[in-house]
Amino acid sequence: MSAETHSAPRTARELARAELTRAIKQSASEQLAEVGPSALSLRAVARALGMASSAVYRYFASRDELLTALIIDAYNSVGEAAEQADAQAKAEGHPPTGRWLAVNRAVRAWALANKHQFELVYGTPVPGYAAPQDTTVAAARMPLTLVGIYNEAHPEFPADRPQPEPGLITETIAELITVPEGRGRLILAWSGLIGVLSFELFGQFNGVVTDYAKYFDYTARATAAELGLG
Repeated sequence: MSAETHSAPRTARELARAELTRAIKQSASEQLAEVGPSALSLRAVARALGMASSAVYRYFASRDELLTALIIDAYNSVGEAAEQADAQAKAEGHPPTGRWLAVNRAVRAWALANKHQFELVYGTPVPGYAAPQDTTVAAARMPLTLVGIYNEAHPEFPADRPQPEPGLITETIAELITVPEGRGRLILAWSGLIGVLSFELFGQFNGVVTDYAKYFDYTARATAAELGLG
């Protein structure tokens, strides 16, 4: 007898619910692009879909619940882009620096193609909204891809380089980053990646940088060198 197990096929009701859930999130994403997350409204989503607002509330009990679903989707989307880029670069035999550059480029490509999702998760916090713990696993996917490259490279650092004072980095993060001397730099590189993208997406480089893609590659290579990746 085969040891394989198969999940039961979903019922028509379950399929219909999944499809309508996708439609609600798609409509909400379009609304985000028009009015921003602060003005997201379940009633407006319902109107766009030709539904009664009470019907939408059966799928998402509040605006915050819908925002959380959109945030998780955005984090998973950029996380998947990063993971796929690293897997491909690793399969092609690229060294850590090449993998780092590939992941950084993939995150930039995602941000350019999904500006409103980027703004939702990395931009100005939505007034009155507090992200629940549910978002943390998805949020960690992209930075953990960078951590994985760093950990596999086993970089060495001169002893005289400045280090964060003890206790400044949480124990949870410290345990994930296996080379202690680089913990502060890796967090700096991750936050720098988001910062450079924010400057590009929101016009802060206008009149400052002539070629955004080339400057971005420069920053990615600079952080790779600072991290001792090669």
